[in-house]
Order: sequence, then structure tokens, then C-alpha cells
Amino acid sequence: MEWRHAVSPFLRSVSERAGKARKWNRPERMKRLLPLAALAIVLLAWEGLVRWQRYAPFILPSPGRVWARFLVVARDGTLWWHTQITLLEVAAGLALGLSVAVFLGYGLAKSPTLEQTLSPYIVASQAIPAVAIAPLLIIWFGFGGLSKVLTCALTVFFPALVNTVVGLRSVEEDLVMLMRSLGASRWQRFMLLEVPAALPVLLGGLKVGVTLAVIGAVVGEFVGADRGLGFLINLSRGIFDTPLLFVALFTLVAIALALYGAVHWLESRLLIWRG
Repeated sequence: MEWRHAVSPFLRSVSERAGKARKWNRPERMKRLLPLAALAIVLLAWEGLVRWQRYAPFILPSPGRVWARFLVVARDGTLWWHTQITLLEVAAGLALGLSVAVFLGYGLAKSPTLEQTLSPYIVASQAIPAVAIAPLLIIWFGFGGLSKVLTCALTVFFPALVNTVVGLRSVEEDLVMLMRSLGASRWQRFMLLEVPAALPVLLGGLKVGVTLAVIGAVVGEFVGADRGLGFLINLSRGIFDTPLLFVALFTLVAIALALYGAVHWLESRLLIWRG
């Protein structure tokens, strides 16, 4: 019986901590369930509107019809084939747009003369929408994937450039002087000071860039393509297959959310030093 008296305080403390953890986690679980609850409400309202107004499927299909069409194109491989084409264009456009933006942004942040020379032209280029320049890229580079990648890269370029310049200029001058006094080389200052200090702003720009990359790729496919989710949207619109159009749109949304979530996960790992 003595061991029970000795162990009971420990068990009681463990039970109290578990109860506190459950109370603490309950609001967090509720917050995570809110998006699912909002989605359920939207789907129910959508279904109710279709039944109330008795819309034809080519005008507004019900969620059930969209799901059935999704299963069909998912089983025969059509959806995956077009999705992987768009994903490749988005990945290549992101890599190209971000690399050029970071390289040029570093030069603009370090050279006021270069900024005064190029900034007016860079800003003026943003007055031309991607949907207007995409036909020119198709004329110059053909209907293949290169024109789509370039459209995607141009869409990503400006936000990434601005965030690179802002992030690099947010580094405190006192820290730069300290690194110089310690004999750090330019590369060491870049890797050990400038990149970590600018990383929060850069990752914030990357969150915007990944969603814009999806838009850029689809714009290029809209203008001229025979594959990809943009082509699938054009095709379904032409044959009045509205359920297929919704499937393509929701796939684009899923891609954008997945890319945004990947950047958010990367941010949580790279900025763990911020607590």
C-alpha cells in the first residue's frame, strides 16, 4: 500500500497536466476545423442554390456532378496529364523568375546608380499585363512550353525583385560595419548576415510569387496551348462541359494552396531562430 501513496501524487500531477493540455489544444483544434466548416457551408449553399433554381448542368453544376466528373478524368489520367504540364511550367517559371529577380535585386540594393538607371524601366514594364504580352511571347518562342515558362517568370519577377531589394536594405548598417571590422569577406557578409536578415521579407515575397506563378502559367495556356489546365479550361468552355471547367479550376486552387503551404513550411524551418 505504501507504493500507492508514493505514486498517487505523481499520477495526480500527470492527470492535471493532461487536462490542461486538452483545454489548451481544444481552441487550436477549433481553429483548424473552421476552414472545413466554412467549406461545408459553401458546398451546402451551392447545392441548395442549384436545387432551388434548377440550373442546367452547363450553367451551374451541382457539387455532386463536379465530383463525378473529377472521378472520371482522374481515373482515365486526363486530369493528371494536364496538371503535370502546368506544374512543370510553374516550377520552371518560378525558378527562372526568382533567380533573375534575386540576382538583379542584389545589384539594385547595392548600387544606387544601377537602381536609378533601371528602376523606371522595370516599373514601366509592370504597366503591361501578362495577358497582353503572352501573345507576343507565343509569336517569338512558339506554342511550346518555353513561352508559358517565360510568361510565368515575368509574372513572378517584379514582386520577387521588390522584396529582394527591401529585404537586403533592411539589414542594419551597424551589423554590416561589425562584420567588416571582423574581417569578413563579401561572401561571408552575404551568407552570414544579409541572407538571414533578408530572409523573412524574401519568403513573404515568395508566398505571393508562388500564387502568381500559377496565374502566369495559366495565362500563357489560355492564349495558345494544346495541353495544361488552361487548355483544359478553354476546351471545357468550348464544349459547354461546365463540370470539367470546375474540376480544372479547383485543381488550380489546390496547386496554389499546396505551393503556399510548402513555402509556409519552409518559412517555419528556416526562420526557427526567430522563435
